[in-house]
Amino acid sequence: MGAVVLPPVQELLENAVVVRLPMRTRFRGITAREVLIFRGPAGWGEFGPFVEYDDEESAAWLAAGIEAAWWGPPAARRSRVPVNATVPAVPAAEVAAILARNPGATTAKVKVAEPGQTLDDDVARVAATRELIPRVRVDANGKWSVTQAITALKAIGELEYAEQPCATVEELAQVRRAVSVPIAADESIRKAADPMRVIAADAADVAVLKVAPLGGMRAVLALADEIGLPVVISSALDSMVGMAAGVAAAAALPRLDLACGLGTGSLFVADVAPSFAPEGGALVPRWPGPDALPVPVGAGMLADAGRTRWWRDRLTRCHQVLERRMRHGDPRYDGVDLG
Repeated sequence: MGAVVLPPVQELLENAVVVRLPMRTRFRGITAREVLIFRGPAGWGEFGPFVEYDDEESAAWLAAGIEAAWWGPPAARRSRVPVNATVPAVPAAEVAAILARNPGATTAKVKVAEPGQTLDDDVARVAATRELIPRVRVDANGKWSVTQAITALKAIGELEYAEQPCATVEELAQVRRAVSVPIAADESIRKAADPMRVIAADAADVAVLKVAPLGGMRAVLALADEIGLPVVISSALDSMVGMAAGVAAAAALPRLDLACGLGTGSLFVADVAPSFAPEGGALVPRWPGPDALPVPVGAGMLADAGRTRWWRDRLTRCHQVLERRMRHGDPRYDGVDLG
């Protein structure tokens, strides 16, 4: 593949739409997900960094969207991608209804360590999930201390793995030495200046990789090869457009032994196009080509004028970050030309 020219910011904005997707259940502290999607020659890309992320961190999300819209997906190695069901931090009594939207799933990821909840809430939620799904993993999003993580994981019991129980690499390593539950690293990889610190510290058994925060499908494939751990490709609460890139990356991995965290489409009441729906616990890759119409007219998902301006301004600033990085020879953007 030859060098790909970074498209001018105006070209991105001319084909950009900001959408607000209502959610069935509060997740990650929000009840609606805003993302900006734009069209390129290879299809649609998504720019949807969470609102608290600064421009330096958000620029990778823009790079991922441009890759999708201008380069398209990498070559697939498989036609189906196994996925886990996702259980938000809901009361245990609501778990069955959530899992019913994930027919055929044999793995579930349960959110734990929700502010305002207790360890008893987590234990009950996981127990309710175990009654219906044979393999269970939990995700604390780095919210436990080392002591809290050790106590919680011993109380919760057998798990496929615990994702990011604590915030830092050093804390993950301490927890990993103290419990029998395998440890998965997410934020300690995608938010780190050096993702390989997780390996150097012997802090994880599994690497959770997300396409948008890591700069795109091909960046994820390169990191998966370098990091050498079993890999789970997970979503960043993406719309169907962003999810297509996640599924494409998972389909292109040389090896995939664990269910991926790409089954979050069921969390949305409405999506920009039909959400990826698991069939027998797996997703079939499909790509939103340039002629697709991700936002049906009258669907009521368009963001208001103020939020649209906010996202367009944010994209412009992140485009400037990408330009600066490329001009200074950032190796993450080898093969991309400023024209």
